[in-house]
Amino acid sequence: MAREEILLENLPVGPLGIIALPSCKEMGEKIDAHIASWRKASTVDHVANLPANGYKKDSYLIDVKVPRFGSGEGKGVISQSVRGDDVYIITDVTNHSISYSVCGHTNLMSPDDHFQDLKRVIAAIGGKARRINVIMPFLYESRQHKRTGRESLDCALALQELANMGVENIITFDAHDPRVQNAIPLHGFETVAPTYQFIKALLRREEDLKIDAEHMMIISPDEGGTSRAIYYSNVLGVDLGVFYKRRDYSKIVNGRNPIVAHEYLGASVEGKDCLVIDDMISSGESMLDVATELKRRKAKRVFIASSFGLFTNGFAKFDEYYEKGLIDRILTTNLIYQDPELLTKPYYTNVDMSKYIALIIETLNHDASLSELLNPVTRIQNILKKYGQI
Repeated sequence: MAREEILLENLPVGPLGIIALPSCKEMGEKIDAHIASWRKASTVDHVANLPANGYKKDSYLIDVKVPRFGSGEGKGVISQSVRGDDVYIITDVTNHSISYSVCGHTNLMSPDDHFQDLKRVIAAIGGKARRINVIMPFLYESRQHKRTGRESLDCALALQELANMGVENIITFDAHDPRVQNAIPLHGFETVAPTYQFIKALLRREEDLKIDAEHMMIISPDEGGTSRAIYYSNVLGVDLGVFYKRRDYSKIVNGRNPIVAHEYLGASVEGKDCLVIDDMISSGESMLDVATELKRRKAKRVFIASSFGLFTNGFAKFDEYYEKGLIDRILTTNLIYQDPELLTKPYYTNVDMSKYIALIIETLNHDASLSELLNPVTRIQNILKKYGQI
């Protein structure tokens, strides 16, 4: 969707301010460039009624620093006024490439460190902004969203903490379980799926792709992601297959019950391209097992699309499976930190989400509806027509 397709007739909530924390610096610069370009070209009537320095600017980025003391403690510092601004803070809690010194020792930043820095910046704003919005592509502690036994509910507590600090809207992508928003029912919470971007990237990359029931299937690698896969299946008009994990509940390995086998439910995948959809690739073991099972069932090609490519165990296994012909392509977004090595892999396709986030910020700043952005059926149909799939 182009910016001009969005009806931005409302006056902005306040002057736009974007805070890209160090974990999201590159993404923040891309988003800022999109918005600055759009606004310079804007011919909307209300622009004439706004102060020139408040709407059309070369950059909307706010200079923020989160320095550390020698002990490892930190603070948030904002070096310009944000009074009355509509502020959007962007952070990537999974970025492990940033380090700081603790008593002379180098320490890599963890999700806890990134979340604490986010709170420091909110505290530095000191309630002076007109509105504070947080864009956290990978929702902090989203994998700990429910209680099994005597466990902490970290994600719910984090959301409540942000709400209590004055955050009005929280935007995330492909939340592990969207029901966690029940922790803050009176605040804005949106979980966005990059469905359109994945389909567009796959069509661009695979020129011989045929999206119909005879040539393609959508695969959910586990029962938890079935609703996500159903959406793809319905929008594209293809069949759905689901794997479920048979686990050994008598033991715990690395904090979880080990998977004994992946069982398949669905129509035959023989001779068909299979698009495996999930929210994240962590170690990748489940995805690789599913790819192996699909190839064993004579699938033609296996494409894996995941919003977040964590690759916590490195890329060696993925390289091996690609060389064996068990996987054909992996698509993940730049919503989180990407290891430079990943970008060099022949089987990898990077899905850029900066323009999409810029559209979300523009829409929210003008207090307009997000419905068209959150449900991209029309855009998906248009891209399918463009590539001759309809």
